[in-house]
Amino acid sequence: MTFDAINSFGKKREPFLFISDFKLQNLKVILLDELEANDIEFCIDENYIPRSHLYSLEKKALSFSKYKKKFDFVLEKIKAGETYLLNLTQPTPIKTALTLKEIFECANAHYKLRYKDKFVCFSPEKFIQIQDSKISTYPMKGTIDASIPNAKETILNNQKEMAEHVMVVDLLRNDLSIVAKNVKVEKFRYITEIEAGKKKLLHVSSHISGNIGDDWHEKIGDILKALLPAGSISGAPKKSTLDIINEVEGYERGYFSGIFGIYNGKTLDSAVMIRFIEKTESGFIYKSGGGITIDSDVESEYDELLDKVYIP
Repeated sequence: MTFDAINSFGKKREPFLFISDFKLQNLKVILLDELEANDIEFCIDENYIPRSHLYSLEKKALSFSKYKKKFDFVLEKIKAGETYLLNLTQPTPIKTALTLKEIFECANAHYKLRYKDKFVCFSPEKFIQIQDSKISTYPMKGTIDASIPNAKETILNNQKEMAEHVMVVDLLRNDLSIVAKNVKVEKFRYITEIEAGKKKLLHVSSHISGNIGDDWHEKIGDILKALLPAGSISGAPKKSTLDIINEVEGYERGYFSGIFGIYNGKTLDSAVMIRFIEKTESGFIYKSGGGITIDSDVESEYDELLDKVYIP
């Protein structure tokens, strides 16, 4: 499937689900009335009510020494001026008695997607929303354990977290300006609380919007292609940072950190595919990561990578 095909569906106001991998090499577009036949499930629920579920999840984490080697490589690239923000991710083998379908059913998240028996995503992060002639994006950058004393004040006053968030907001504002006019930051650094298995996490987000015009339906594919990969899970400057990610991570992200969304003929809503479990021949792999800047602390970043390995 191509982005031109998305334009065609939008022009006809034909509802569909779209899924793109991180590198924009594998694009899936499925008409909504064909989802069940394709063994695909999704849920977008802004007002979901968290439910409690009992489950076990074992992690086989990447060693700290191996992570530090990759972290140090990124830091050298930052010092060399090749990037100033890079989202470093890694795979973590996990064990759980749940199937992908069961994980989809029990996970609490605004955005959920199960693609066949291949992967499941339960994401708290919006990508873009379009309604009428307004396009919005909501970069999420900054995470802290909610149980830490004064966690909200701590993360909002952390200078490293502030700098990282400002970089992402600036990147996304510039990205949105490619496809929209009158781009502005509507809300800067607000907190959301996420159920993260046995603990709660606080995430920091911002809201950026612009005017995209009334003819956006027939340009949906062009809009998505111009904005991808999402800045919040790649980095800045985007092109050179993507080259470094390809060099340092040592594995294929695949659909992890890509996007999925729904076009219903009137509006569009989408998410960044973080909080992601993939089924492989050797078992389940959970993919996670975080943004690295010149002020990043390797132990904190390693802890954040593992904190994000959970089923909400």
